[in-house]
Amino acid sequence: MTDLRPFRFGVQASKAASRADWVDLAHRVESNGYDVLTMPDHFEDQLAPVPALMTAADATTTLRIGALVWDNDYKHPVVLAKELATMDVLSEGRVEIGLGAGWMISDYEQSGIPYDSPKVRIDRFAEGLAIIKGLMGAEPFSFSGHHYTITGHNGLPKPLQGPCPPILIGGGGKRVLRLAAREADIIGINGTMTAGVVGPDAIATMTAEAVDEKVGIVRDAAGARLSDIEMNVRVFIVKVTDSSAARTEFISSFSGAIGVPTAFMEESPFALVGEPQQMIDDLLARRERWGFSYVIVGADDVESFAPVVAALAGK
Repeated sequence: MTDLRPFRFGVQASKAASRADWVDLAHRVESNGYDVLTMPDHFEDQLAPVPALMTAADATTTLRIGALVWDNDYKHPVVLAKELATMDVLSEGRVEIGLGAGWMISDYEQSGIPYDSPKVRIDRFAEGLAIIKGLMGAEPFSFSGHHYTITGHNGLPKPLQGPCPPILIGGGGKRVLRLAAREADIIGINGTMTAGVVGPDAIATMTAEAVDEKVGIVRDAAGARLSDIEMNVRVFIVKVTDSSAARTEFISSFSGAIGVPTAFMEESPFALVGEPQQMIDDLLARRERWGFSYVIVGADDVESFAPVVAALAGK
């Protein structure tokens, strides 16, 4: 892939036992060279992302913040746009707007929010995205769609990052990826979550070959925009080992546990296993193949993965 972007790294976290623990995590993420702290947006056992991310921003000086990703169905886009713009003002321009159409069926079942068909959720998401972007603009905004109607709303305050903070759209299906290719600044490639749970069907769409197809959809749909898009991946399986033998042993054991071939663990961009140099080599190869320059790992990986961040961030 041409015009490769420099690497930057993020950490996805969801909860802490106390404010002190959460602030400590934010400090460790920032001090170890990560660029972004992100959070999921679910109704399970996690901190609410808006106040938690603002607490992290207030405790740091350079750390960017965002959700991976906010579910369009959980808040009216006028409400979410106001919260995001306020966060951008109060963090002094450190917000990234991660958005998605929603997928986790348990959230919908437990909350009573209708779990509509993928088509309806994506239709609604496309309208919500247009509204959020429109409200970030300088002028009063109106919108008339099937799901939302906005009339002359000026969307104050305006974000510090004008005309709009960077928008990340995460997805794994063709329609969301094509929408992202047209509208997003950052595209997060994910598995296809049609089943509403992380299970065998989703994992089957996270192979290297499946990612080839997903990135191909983005490239075809983006056209001339491709060079303006940052490609992102959330690595779910991260294991720093002290030898190649330990890497082989972990891959064999974990592959058996989740029922995938060892090649999946070695090749999928959603897994990263080995000594730091092995990880560096893998990330360089994956950036070349898929364009992934923005890599997010889990909260448990902050220190162990830090040598890789130190070697690659900004390069």
